[in-house]
Amino acid sequence: MVKRLIIRIDEEKCNGCGLCIPGCAEGALQIIDGKARLVREALCDGLGACLGDCPQGALYLEEAEAEAFDPELVAALLEEQEAKESGAARIDTGSEGLGGGCPGLRSLSIDRQKEKQKEAAPTQYDSEEATSTRSELGHWPVQLSLISPTAHYLKGAHLLVCADCVPFAYGDFHKRLLRDRVVAVACPKLDDASQHVEKLAAVIRANDLAGITVARMEVGCCGGLLRIVEVAMAMAGVALPIHDVVISIAGEEKAAQIREMGA
Repeated sequence: MVKRLIIRIDEEKCNGCGLCIPGCAEGALQIIDGKARLVREALCDGLGACLGDCPQGALYLEEAEAEAFDPELVAALLEEQEAKESGAARIDTGSEGLGGGCPGLRSLSIDRQKEKQKEAAPTQYDSEEATSTRSELGHWPVQLSLISPTAHYLKGAHLLVCADCVPFAYGDFHKRLLRDRVVAVACPKLDDASQHVEKLAAVIRANDLAGITVARMEVGCCGGLLRIVEVAMAMAGVALPIHDVVISIAGEEKAAQIREMGA
């Protein structure tokens, strides 16, 4: 037991709506007997990412004696939940409800090798018009706020920290930026920058990343994304060169440079 911040639920205020469940990427919260419950203290990282999701104000952080946060336990739980869903990319619309958390938050890898094999064997129906660009996305989720620092696909990965607007503006996004990279999507203007810094620092610290690329738009507010990565890297005490790619509003690669960072 250690003294640390831990999530607490005011049962009188909680109405069991379940909106807090997706806010906890670690799966520490579940709806049990019509109320939000902390499944186990070791699953709660104490960062409070779920606090803003409760319309009743029933969630709060308390400094108290509690089990230490256990990232390995979190990873095991999420893997178990993923295994239960068997066929990770399957969409389950059954009646399990919110008790097990949001299926969209499960960390999973997407096998693109089978798609490559299919493309290598053309059929009589193939034509230039029918051919589409293959997705290079190899994992889920993609939003930085939803990604768990302990997700298996992050180990030794090249991380692409990408502004929300880039995939819409840049036609070659999948081929030139996403391929062979793990993406974390964020908006430096609309999102909580401090939360992103903390999450990125945890990701960088825990995963021995092969590299980091920042993809951002040319608009001024998007420069904040690079700053978020720089601060997170300093917080993590890790020095990696940052590949900084700037995309124009017209959808062209306007600039690309490598920024060396000191630990």
